[in-house]
Order: sequence, then C-alpha cells, then structure tokens
Amino acid sequence: MTRLPSEDHARLRARYPEVFNRPASSRLATPLMLVVALAIFIFGMVDLDFSPSRLIAGISQLGWISLMMLPPDPGASLPAYLAALGETLSIALLGTTIAAIAALPVSLLAARNVVPSAIFRFPVRRFLDSIRGVDTLIWALVWINVVGLGPFAGVLAIAVADFGAFGKLFSEAIEAADRKEVEGIRASGGGKLHEIRFGLMPQVLPVIAGQVLYFIESNTRSATIIGIVGAGGIGLQLAEQIRVLEWQKVSFLILMILVAVAAIDWISNRLRFAIIGRRAIA
Repeated sequence: MTRLPSEDHARLRARYPEVFNRPASSRLATPLMLVVALAIFIFGMVDLDFSPSRLIAGISQLGWISLMMLPPDPGASLPAYLAALGETLSIALLGTTIAAIAALPVSLLAARNVVPSAIFRFPVRRFLDSIRGVDTLIWALVWINVVGLGPFAGVLAIAVADFGAFGKLFSEAIEAADRKEVEGIRASGGGKLHEIRFGLMPQVLPVIAGQVLYFIESNTRSATIIGIVGAGGIGLQLAEQIRVLEWQKVSFLILMILVAVAAIDWISNRLRFAIIGRRAIA
C-alpha cells in the first residue's frame, strides 16, 4: 500500500479535523463501554453462581436423558396426546383471533395519522405498553386463579398478552400507510370514517394479516408453555410425563410439537403469500 505524500496528509487533516483530532472522550468511549460490558458479564456470572463443573455434570446428565428418550413411544396414550395437541392449537388460534379483533379499533386510537392529538393518543399507547409488558406466562397464572385451570385460562392469557402487542404493531402499520389515498378520499368529499375505511384499511390489512399469521405460529409454542402451569393442552401432558420420568413419552410429545409448529409455519407462509403476494427477490 502506497502512503500519501505529507502535503496531502496535512491537507486531509486540515479539511477533516473532526476525524483526525477526535477528543479523548470520543476515543475512549468504545474501549470503556467494552470494559464496562465485560465487568457486568463477569459480575453476572459470579452473582448467578455459574459453575463450569456443574455445567459439565449437567451436560453428561442431559446426554443420559437423551438416550432414555429413544425411541419416542406414546404407549397407549396417543389418542389423549392428539386431543391435547388439538386443544393447544385451538388455544393459540382462538386467543390470537380474539386479540387481533380487539386490538384493531384500539390501534386506530393509538395511530398518529388517525388521532393527531397527543393528549388522547398518549394514554392509549401507555395502556398498550402496560399490557404488553406482562409476559404470557404471568397472564396465564393470573387467569388460572381467576377462572380456574383449563384451556379457557390459556385462551384469555394469550388474548390479553397479544392484545398489547397487536395494538402496537397495528398502530405502527397504520402510521406507515401512504397518505395519498387518504388525501384523495378527503379531496373527493369523504369523511374521517371514509378515510379510514377506504384509504387506510386496504393498505394495512395485508400487513396485519401477515402479523396475525406469524403470531398464530408463535402462540402455538406459547400455548405449550402455559399448559405446563395448568392452562391445558399438550403442555400439561408434557409436564406430567416429565414429572414421572417417562422420557420416551416426553420425546414423542416434543416431536409432536415440532411437527405441529412446522406444519403451521408452512401453512401460514402459503396464506401470507396468498394475501400479500410473492415479492421478487432482487
């Protein structure tokens, strides 16, 4: 590599002094952040009692459990497991649908191009944030104590948790919509409802449909987790088999969950492409 002549180097330093003469605080910022991050990491490892010996022993135990899982065998419980899997899929589908239907009108109130006044928009956004800040598992524990054990509590947990997430995502999709269609409807004499119905909704509904389909796939896994704490479905069966150390049945249940999630992913992708169309990859 050839070096620049001294006069060119001096000219560059004179033209870009902020690059060549950075203050010490700017030069030390990145190393200091790395040192702080490393210190936090080490403190966390010590505070959480991280032990390499326990990790190695746990890995060997995990290998032994994996051997006991082979071959996957449902025994005589296959009909019960299929019914539980259907219950889990129903929890995910029903909970996601309820959340999407309830969140759509609220998301309009949280969108800046629908409600320009921050006085009215701010409490709606904070309300959605407060609901979204609580995890689905916590909502499941709450609803189990309210309505009792079973899939009804699971549906309510997913519906409430996704209501906050959908409200945020839908409002962002509405805010990102093109204003030209709305302005055209307004110029032709349409009212506010006409602007929303014919200007905004046709643009955002494909995006919303894609988000709902993704959440249905994701909530299949969530419905499995909340089933472990008593919200019904295949998660409850999985927890019971782990408790009695029936590892072959555990592996079969895990395999069922993986196949179901893969099938839902394939179906949701086909539906998503049918709704929004296939984009050409550049």
